Amino acid sequence: MSSLSFNFAPDFRPLAARMRPRTIAEYIGQAHLLGEGQPLRQALEAGRAHSMMLWGPPGTGKTTLAELIAHYSNAHVERISAVTSGVKDIRAAIEQAQAVAQSHGQRTLLFVDEVHRFNKSQQDAFLPFIEDGTVIFIGATTENPSFEINNALLSRARVYLIKRLSQDEIVHIITQALTDPERGLGQRQLVMPTDVLNKLAQLCDGDARKALNLLELMSDMVADGGSFTTEMLVQVAGHQVAGFDKNGDQFYDLISAVHKSIRGSAPDAALYWFCRILEGGGDPLYVARRLLAIASEDVGNADPNAMTVALNAWDCFHRVGPAEGERAIAQAIVYLASAPKSNAVYTAFKAARALARETGQEAVPYHLRNAPTKLMAEMGFGAEYRYAHDEPNAYASGENYFPESLQESQFYFPTERGFEKRIKDKLAQLAQLDQASGRKRYE
Repeated sequence: MSSLSFNFAPDFRPLAARMRPRTIAEYIGQAHLLGEGQPLRQALEAGRAHSMMLWGPPGTGKTTLAELIAHYSNAHVERISAVTSGVKDIRAAIEQAQAVAQSHGQRTLLFVDEVHRFNKSQQDAFLPFIEDGTVIFIGATTENPSFEINNALLSRARVYLIKRLSQDEIVHIITQALTDPERGLGQRQLVMPTDVLNKLAQLCDGDARKALNLLELMSDMVADGGSFTTEMLVQVAGHQVAGFDKNGDQFYDLISAVHKSIRGSAPDAALYWFCRILEGGGDPLYVARRLLAIASEDVGNADPNAMTVALNAWDCFHRVGPAEGERAIAQAIVYLASAPKSNAVYTAFKAARALARETGQEAVPYHLRNAPTKLMAEMGFGAEYRYAHDEPNAYASGENYFPESLQESQFYFPTERGFEKRIKDKLAQLAQLDQASGRKRYE
């Protein structure tokens, strides 16, 4: 009885795994790192690899890039995920790397996914083996390495920023999967209308893995030679929660976008970013707290009422609950974004704080000191102090309230915007009184 033989075995891996790039030429995205003439690409093509940290959002090619580095470096690969591994797994990977070096004379590339999830002692376990060349260390992280990675480990690995893929790049990846007859869906001759393709690419928000997973789910719903529809996309995608990580970089990016939109007097944009936070399950009260900071930092005395509005929105949320409370926060956002802007108080406070830090030894002038005892009064404490309410216009013109050596200091420079213009005019009137008394408080 003759035996049967097959030229190939079915590949049951998910489409995203099958379509993983095998060469730099197949890799889509990260042109700032892998484009022609870029240092990292030149190093890879020359077979030179170094320890590095790949920092970027999910589905942007961090793992794939690590695999390519291993391929071009002819290195043995050991993989660890910080989600499921501990020191025991790290030790086993290092021992395997040492064995490979002894038996085959081959270097090992140690790829650590989600490296930010390792604690300090676990991260420190890699250090001696990176230094003695046992492994080429490549860590992948979705979190900012500056905050999540030990300085000792960070100093031994170069950080590369892996950018979110553009919509055009996602379209390219989807098209590649649809037309590749070997690894993709090319043999099925499926048709992807342009509008469906663009909606799919937009929905994936720069995540190639998500794009290919949704494409594969849709492909199960259509016969060979058939065409995809928007309805199919809705079925497989369902309600897509806005990209948001309550403890991750994107959370702080969204908060930053709210703040900068308010500072830039763009109420519509500020509302949009606030809603992105809400749709992602973020805490509206965190935004309310930030509004108080914005009220003093960016609006300041141009509209002193801004802080009251922000406080009221916070209080309203506690009194009426999320539904109406979120609307109150939205009202405060629009108010602050539309208000006149001034950072004069913010700037003055920083400058005064800096001077206070530098001149902490300066004594308080005697006339500004309190004299609760007879002895202190006899020493001159409080002598010649002029009580402002007893002076004309309730202002002691020419009086100095600084240490003698700092009496010409000025930190607060009011703007011409909003209520602060009235403050500026008032201070200008007081300066005229100072001049009439023979002394300028401000130059």
